[in-house]
Amino acid sequence: MTTTPDRSGGRLTALSAALVVARRDFSAVLFSRSFLAFLIGPLFMLAVSALASSVGQQVEQNAGRPRLGVAMAPADTAAMTAAARRIDGELDRLLPELVPLRAQPGEAPAATLAGQRGAVDAVLSGTPEHPVLTGSAGMVEAQQVPVRLIAAAALDTRPRAMPKVTLAPVAVPSGTNKIARMRTAQLGQTVLFLLTMLLAGMVLSNLVEEKANKIIEILAAAIPMDAVFLGKLFAMLAVSFVGIAVWGLAAGGVLLGGGHSLAELAAPAVGWPAFLALGVAYFAMAYLLLGAVFLTIGSMASTVREVQTLSMPVTMLQLLVFFFATAAVGAPDSWMARTAQIVPFSSPFTMLARAAMEPGLAPHLLALAWQALWVTLFVRFGAQLFRRRVLKSGPAGGAQGRSGARRWLRLGRA
Repeated sequence: MTTTPDRSGGRLTALSAALVVARRDFSAVLFSRSFLAFLIGPLFMLAVSALASSVGQQVEQNAGRPRLGVAMAPADTAAMTAAARRIDGELDRLLPELVPLRAQPGEAPAATLAGQRGAVDAVLSGTPEHPVLTGSAGMVEAQQVPVRLIAAAALDTRPRAMPKVTLAPVAVPSGTNKIARMRTAQLGQTVLFLLTMLLAGMVLSNLVEEKANKIIEILAAAIPMDAVFLGKLFAMLAVSFVGIAVWGLAAGGVLLGGGHSLAELAAPAVGWPAFLALGVAYFAMAYLLLGAVFLTIGSMASTVREVQTLSMPVTMLQLLVFFFATAAVGAPDSWMARTAQIVPFSSPFTMLARAAMEPGLAPHLLALAWQALWVTLFVRFGAQLFRRRVLKSGPAGGAQGRSGARRWLRLGRA
């Protein structure tokens, strides 16, 4: 290490030079806007978490109605579900939701319930005259009276002649409860959103800096613009994975030190290994989609202030997209959920929640392919916009750019 002369004409020691550099860097960071943003950042995350918790509570209230699968004869199933719909509005949606099931001939209700993997909370079998309710002990006891009321409505009898329900309590495996899985889904969505928003801004600052130093023009003269954009996106994605790995190890150490583990959360419908793998894949797609938009914004801005002005609407829209995807969790079969799965920016969050709520990997492969298509489209559009708005140098400038590119490539090979 080289030494630095002090005011007395002597030489500073290595330790003294390190202290000077440390003091200078400390002062520069302390009075910078980035340090202020760092202080405000956790407050923003807390606000997002509070809003997500509020939306989550509303979703739980809407989705908290028990779902009873009806495994009766087709005519009896139609009568029970029709009666439930007929009197549901009169009781302000206090009755459980009845879902027709296709049980195998001779299959026991307990086996039917286990085969649903948490899609229903109990199974209603038998006949309207003699209904049998199979589920956990607490669930069948709580739903005994509503089932008697629905059966009476299906038979069109007076309330005093309501059929008696036979209760068949069974041990329900831990983690198949719909509301518990919903909490896992919402936690996954929140973590995915915070990591995406926290790390996607890196591509903006990197692009603005390279535009100011004319590095982008040299790269654009050497390789296609699409390759520049893809290279920057995947480089920043790799950096993000490194950051996530460090934060994940630190968070895991804190949780394990506090005696916590994943066992406290309901197991996702696809299982923890597949859920974590899908989380990585959906983070990559969400990051690439948002990063492509941010790169396009960076192509239209020449200063940090312009970047902040142009990126603010995108950030606010992404926040609305996140709450849209969170609200869709409570109604997985509604138009809202289907729309959230199709819209590319909300698709990663919605599909990750679906992995926690419903089994099956085929829909996720299709969703990842759909999101990759939109990543490609956004990258191509951003590259074309960048080429039109920034690379407007004339022939001399183009020759200079090609000469600089050749020098840059020679240095890279060296």
